[in-house]
Amino acid sequence: MLKSDERILTTHVGSLPRDPVLSDLLIRDEAGEAIDRGELARLGEKAVRHVVRQQAACGVDVINDGEQPRVGFQTYVPQRMKGFGGESKRPRSRDYSDFPIFGAWMLARMPRRSKVTNAPQAIADVSYDDLGPAEQECRLFRAALAELATAPTETFMTAASPGIIATTMLNAHYASHEAYVFALAREMRKEYELIARDFILQIDAPDLALERTVLFQDKTNAEFIAVAEMHVAALNEALADIPRERVRLHCCWGNNEAPHTHDIPLAEVLPVLTQARVGALSIEFANPRHQHEYAALKKAKLPPEFLLLPGVIDTTTNFVEHPQVVANRICEAVDAVGDRSRIIASGDCGFGTFAGYEMVAEDVVWAKLKACREGADIATKRLWGT
Repeated sequence: MLKSDERILTTHVGSLPRDPVLSDLLIRDEAGEAIDRGELARLGEKAVRHVVRQQAACGVDVINDGEQPRVGFQTYVPQRMKGFGGESKRPRSRDYSDFPIFGAWMLARMPRRSKVTNAPQAIADVSYDDLGPAEQECRLFRAALAELATAPTETFMTAASPGIIATTMLNAHYASHEAYVFALAREMRKEYELIARDFILQIDAPDLALERTVLFQDKTNAEFIAVAEMHVAALNEALADIPRERVRLHCCWGNNEAPHTHDIPLAEVLPVLTQARVGALSIEFANPRHQHEYAALKKAKLPPEFLLLPGVIDTTTNFVEHPQVVANRICEAVDAVGDRSRIIASGDCGFGTFAGYEMVAEDVVWAKLKACREGADIATKRLWGT
């Protein structure tokens, strides 16, 4: 994983907006409806080429395939692995129960999207026997990269953590949540190692913060931290044969414009995150609920083996951040970590975490990524004096 040795590099968290027709096909396919699979494949390939070109045009240094062929950042897993069926009864976040008017408004705002609260559940031993879809996604990304006039600085591809899979596709088979999480880790290891051969692997693990207010909302913070530590232990088992510098970990409190009044503080989560066998942490810092969290980094001191990918652009509103604001946020991250080379400017979360669930218009997304690049250039001048 490259560092910002000569200038501040930029990236993003992974998912990017999908074409509405592609989104509709992905949602219908997930629902079990009959679709034109040839059209789905054609649109998926076209979408990957499009987002790769757009990232390059925006000046993003470390790019990916935008998760275009996937119905959701973690809900794609039951389509690739055996052992799932039926329907999970995932609870709503505390934001929905504490603010029912907000909850009704959100549900009405996005009436058709990928399964989240009603995803399949584990009804048998999970097994990842066919890596074909993952291999095809890698092929599509490599082909799109080959069409660029100039190669990007670096590339990455995302994969869901065992913990977020287990807390979305709930357990109806294993003797315990822990047994289920470790079973998922053993199977997801195959996808992780496939991706890491060609790209930086990003593990999407919002379970390490978000789930405090969802599946584990009835637990204490201390009880939740114990669960999160178990999730990290399972993840580390899955990553055992991948060099930590080939892996970055994304953690967030949920990619939605919501009150977030019960989010667990970063200070309590950070010791868990640094237990992960990874080389970089991607954490939210741009949204109004977590902009102050750099104080936790300054106090705890991020271990030297970790890079930080701070969110310097928000992914839930259509405000385009001023480049000077982005630069200020980057410099605050550098001050917290104490090393400019260990900072790569990023977004708070994905821009299209699920098909049909985009809160930022596509043209605004590209403007935000350009602002991130411009802000990184301003920060570079401040930090390097050039």
